[in-house]
Amino acid sequence: MSKTIKVALAGAGAFGVKHLDGIKNIDGVEVISLIGRELDKTKEVAAKYGIDHVTTDLAESLALKELDAVILCTPTQMHAEQTIACLNAGKHVQVEIPLADSLKGAQDVVALQKKTGLVAMCGHTRRFNPSHQYVRKQIEAGKFNIQQMDVQTYFFRRTNTNALGQARSWTDHLLWHHAAHTVDLFAYQANSPIVQANAVQGPIHPVLGIAMDMSIQLKAANGAICTLSLSFNNDGPLGTFFRYIGDTATYIARYDDLYTGKDEKIDVSQVDVSMNGIELQDREFFAAIREGREPNSSVAKVFACYEVLHKLEQQLK
Repeated sequence: MSKTIKVALAGAGAFGVKHLDGIKNIDGVEVISLIGRELDKTKEVAAKYGIDHVTTDLAESLALKELDAVILCTPTQMHAEQTIACLNAGKHVQVEIPLADSLKGAQDVVALQKKTGLVAMCGHTRRFNPSHQYVRKQIEAGKFNIQQMDVQTYFFRRTNTNALGQARSWTDHLLWHHAAHTVDLFAYQANSPIVQANAVQGPIHPVLGIAMDMSIQLKAANGAICTLSLSFNNDGPLGTFFRYIGDTATYIARYDDLYTGKDEKIDVSQVDVSMNGIELQDREFFAAIREGREPNSSVAKVFACYEVLHKLEQQLK
């Protein structure tokens, strides 16, 4: 596929804008349609990025004849259903993490992707961050093996707000959204499937109806372990911080940056063509479309993560 890839982006919020910024740096790709919940706000974003077609209806964008692919940055609860709609319309699709908020949703997407043969990818960004790519390359070279991962995913989010502090129309979830990053990354970096998983959670919020604190333990078949702490109550540095404890080194990853266990910064600027994990994720999506291949973080490759999340959900019930 040598022609320009024409893309629709659904979800003009905080994360949708991150994708638009990343796509600006990628040759041969044009965003031709923007879908958002509030038309006026979506038009504002579209004007800023030079996107002509604006709508509040995904189906309207899917009907565009010239459209090749869709990126979904919509509420978690819509991911599986919308991914299926894109595949049924014959469009390649990248859905932001999580793939689904239930095992059945994930199963349905994977089954349809297999049937259509289209590129269907999930935004497991940690696979693409230069920091985690650096560690991955050390593992692949046989220079480093994980003994334990210690991960903290912390936010201060006691009301329904997004990363920009704006009101949200949907409720976020520690297990089905935020834990998905680490559950997938641990198995991916350990090069070994998860064979044991345990979880406990704190009180359910009376208004939001979700647990605001959670603790998860994982063990891979090769013996590596992972401890994951998640909170929406943390009044401090926000985000996810990964400590890789291995047989030859300790690494601390903070998004696209990497440090030694002694907090010395490691130069990861040459790991890939960009230092932006979201842009690298999008580059993989478009490269897979052009090359007619399965992408890293395809829906099939990340499916095992959702099987683990389902088991944890059953425990918590």
